[in-house]
Amino acid sequence: MSGLGVALLDGGMGRQLARMGAPFRQPEWSALALMKAPETVQAAHAAFIAAGAEVITTNSYALVPFHIGEDRFAAQGQALADLSGRLARQAAQSAAAPVRVAGSLPPLFGSYRPDVFEPERAPEIARVLVDGLAPHVDLWLAETQSSIREVAAAAAAVAGRGKPLWISYTVEDERPEPGMPRLRSGEPVEEAVQAALDLGAEAVLFNCSQPEVMGDAIVVAARIIGEARSLARIGVYANAFPPQPEDATANEGLSELRADLDPDSYLGWIRRWVGLGATLVGGCCGIGPEHIARIRAALPELAKT
Repeated sequence: MSGLGVALLDGGMGRQLARMGAPFRQPEWSALALMKAPETVQAAHAAFIAAGAEVITTNSYALVPFHIGEDRFAAQGQALADLSGRLARQAAQSAAAPVRVAGSLPPLFGSYRPDVFEPERAPEIARVLVDGLAPHVDLWLAETQSSIREVAAAAAAVAGRGKPLWISYTVEDERPEPGMPRLRSGEPVEEAVQAALDLGAEAVLFNCSQPEVMGDAIVVAARIIGEARSLARIGVYANAFPPQPEDATANEGLSELRADLDPDSYLGWIRRWVGLGATLVGGCCGIGPEHIARIRAALPELAKT
């Protein structure tokens, strides 16, 4: 880590692969490059590391039946998860400074869709990912989680694996009222943060939502963590999408990116989040190495926030 109190995550893998010219289409999304051109995945990791990322996330987000299909998942899911872990580990080992590898545990039945969560199937799907990733990762990152049920399933899947768990929620882009952030399931963020602490999470993060809604979530998280006298860290990595409709499924299509989130503008949001208590910062969909490099250059300044 930086030693400055703020640790820098990477950015959005799928968009970076697309920008690099890697094989990329729906429904496979970022998994297609893993299957067809794994060298591009390692190159994407290397680009984020070169930009200053201290934590990189495995390219396992799309390795679920929703994206690669039931048959392919049954036949190749664990091997692909293993490959995603090995590529990230190789990139980390090639870095000049220490880099940790976070094993991505995605929504198992489609992003932004807590209504399609299948609790009876979740353990078998999660187990495939965890078994493939386990030899290669330093920590688990259950990300873009839309409901407390989703994170409970992720925590159960990694129980006893002996590695830290970070839980990252996605919150509503259209808030019901200021100061009352909610998950995409409609559950209050305060309940979600408490659930993450109860599940043993070492960090509570918010990702794959607009920058504008992250501040309220951080404030709530800081309050709940403080009241619990917990040492859990708070993290944020926002996306560069415009607001998504309530019935949207992330990665269902290639959404347009906002023109107002260039590296300098995004750094302004990072400054605000660090000021509110975040110590893990990075980017999600549409946030590239150039954004991470700009944050990296500002880390000494952020340490004084």
